[in-house]
Amino acid sequence: MPATSANLGPAFDSAGIALSCHDVVAFDVLASGLEVEVSGAGAGELPTDGSHLVVRAFRAACDELAWTPSGLRVVAGNGIPQGRGMGSSAAAVVAGVLGAWALCPEVDGVDLDAVLRLTSDLEGHPDNVAPCLLGGATLSWVTDGVARADTLPVHDDVRPVVLVPDATLSTHVARGLLPDAVPHADAAFNAGRAALLTHALVRAPALLFEATEDRLHQRQRAAAMPASAQLLDRLRAAGHAAVVSGAGPSLLVLTRRHPDDPADDPAAAVGLRDVADLTPEGWSVLPLSVDLHGARVERAAQQVSSR
Repeated sequence: MPATSANLGPAFDSAGIALSCHDVVAFDVLASGLEVEVSGAGAGELPTDGSHLVVRAFRAACDELAWTPSGLRVVAGNGIPQGRGMGSSAAAVVAGVLGAWALCPEVDGVDLDAVLRLTSDLEGHPDNVAPCLLGGATLSWVTDGVARADTLPVHDDVRPVVLVPDATLSTHVARGLLPDAVPHADAAFNAGRAALLTHALVRAPALLFEATEDRLHQRQRAAAMPASAQLLDRLRAAGHAAVVSGAGPSLLVLTRRHPDDPADDPAAAVGLRDVADLTPEGWSVLPLSVDLHGARVERAAQQVSSR
């Protein structure tokens, strides 16, 4: 399962991108009982019983498929930081639902539309589950209560860098700070920037700084993550296309590949050193690439993975 970053600045609750940081989850049907093992991010903190989000999503998918396995073993190797705006909960939900679809003897293959609908229902919105499931950059929306999504062909020069603090932030808390209504001028501003964002991601990365401007949600949630808000201001003042990653507190910086550097090297990015120099001590700087594949099922090992 790839990590994801949603919103990308102006496209609140409607755009996201998959990143080359992964969880790998293996499933086995047992004769009885439930076993859950967690390593990596969240080990020792996440539950190892039926309340684990992967297990809850798996069981919700089993209900959808009208299938009840005799027992279940889940082994989660987590590379995605927890509670930091990198889509850890979306990855868990996608893993659980795909795991059920992959193991259910009554289905021949994964129904992506059904998986997107169910994972969006479980998460509450599709902006993270869509890129996790489909890979790349995605636009997502809801029609008649049903989640839909499509992918964008991200320009090869786009280089995501995620800045991860030690602190965590609840998505529920962050959403609680948003106003019920916004000025028409701010809504119009974000609509224009969201349209520009799709063009910048696909064809014109040089426009990413202007394309990532936002007036609807980042400043409104700054009180819940003052250190992130201060760093965001510093990065944008220096000309970097920086945004809050999802609900935060991590930040995403959309840098660009240097024309003389290898196309497959995430660290080959214009401004990466400056971004690192501006990032305070205690934060992790993660130069990543866009995960173009999304969640991947490896049936031979009964494993749900992204590799």
